[in-house]
Amino acid sequence: MRSIVVLVALALAGAVGAQPLPGTPAGAPASGGCATCGVVESVHYVEQKGEGSGVGLIAGGVVGGVLGHQIGSGRGNTAATIVGAGAGAYAGNQIEKNAKKKSYWAVAVKLDDGRTQSINSSAKPAFKQGDRVKIIDGNRLALLTN
Repeated sequence: MRSIVVLVALALAGAVGAQPLPGTPAGAPASGGCATCGVVESVHYVEQKGEGSGVGLIAGGVVGGVLGHQIGSGRGNTAATIVGAGAGAYAGNQIEKNAKKKSYWAVAVKLDDGRTQSINSSAKPAFKQGDRVKIIDGNRLALLTN
C-alpha cells in the first residue's frame, strides 16, 4: 500500500511539473524566452486615402474659372466661368487627395505572450503567414530559423 501512495505522489508531482506556470498563456515560451518573437498572422497592402485641405479646391477653382472665362462671350462667358470654376475646384481637390494618399504593407504578428503587434513597411515584406519572426527596434522584422 505504501508503494502505491509513493507512485501516485510521484505521478502527481510529474503532472504538476508539466503544467505551465499560473498566468502564462498556453504555448508561451518558458522563462528566458523571447519577448518580441511571434508568428506572422497576416500580411496586407493598405491604401489610405489622402485628405483635402482646401488648397487644391481653391487653386483648382481659380484656374478652372480663368480657363472657363476664356470661352464664349456674354451669358455664355459667365456660364463657362462658373462651370470651369466648379470643375477646376473638383479636379484640384481630387489631385490634392491623390498626392497625399499613403500606401504601405501591414504585417500583423501574434507575439508569444498573446499580444498582437502590427509592423508597417513601405516595401513588400518577404514574410508570409505562419513565419516565425522577431521584432527588432519595434519597427523591423527578422525571420527566425529553427
